[in-house]
Amino acid sequence: MYTNYTMINSLNEKDKKAFALIRSRIINYGKAPSLREINEVTGGKSPRSASLVVDRLIRAGLIIKKGREIILANTIQSTYSVSTVEVPLVGSISCGSPILAVENIETYIPISNALAKKGSSYFLLRATGDSMTLVGINSGDLLLIKQQQTAENGDKVVALINDEATVKIFERTKDAVILRPKSTNKIHKPIILTNNCIIQGVVIAVLPGNIH
Repeated sequence: MYTNYTMINSLNEKDKKAFALIRSRIINYGKAPSLREINEVTGGKSPRSASLVVDRLIRAGLIIKKGREIILANTIQSTYSVSTVEVPLVGSISCGSPILAVENIETYIPISNALAKKGSSYFLLRATGDSMTLVGINSGDLLLIKQQQTAENGDKVVALINDEATVKIFERTKDAVILRPKSTNKIHKPIILTNNCIIQGVVIAVLPGNIH
């Protein structure tokens, strides 16, 4: 699995986007996207542009072309089974001062259904900052987030405040919502809100950042 991500990380950004699209389409729909669809995510201007992308992915050992059909290479296919689901990595989130969450899918990462359970939607965010180190969230970690708009006291939540996102410990009192940091760095203070706190999801698991 880590070898696969090493191969992916060696690609340029356009080829990463193309491979993410190809992999998602094959896994979820059983068929690779068209050259036109590949150009839509890479900015290519002609069928030749998309063909060159496909050729680079073949040389990288990530896909195989059989006639006109594109399939995933055996090293990739063996990573997946019915026990995994593709979860999008959609940028970074602050574990310090809130920052704008960039909703831009970088790639898809297979996550076990034991973590990303069927019937719910999930996404991954990369943590930055040091305000949550005491609960095991370090800068660079990947956070598996279950999308939901409610939370219980003590949950690690992704909260949206004035269009900016942050991850904190959730606490609701009679009169307010408190988002608490958990860090030895005393610079981080609780954020106290009334009714302008929008929950984006709850942190289900913390994964090592080096898987992507």
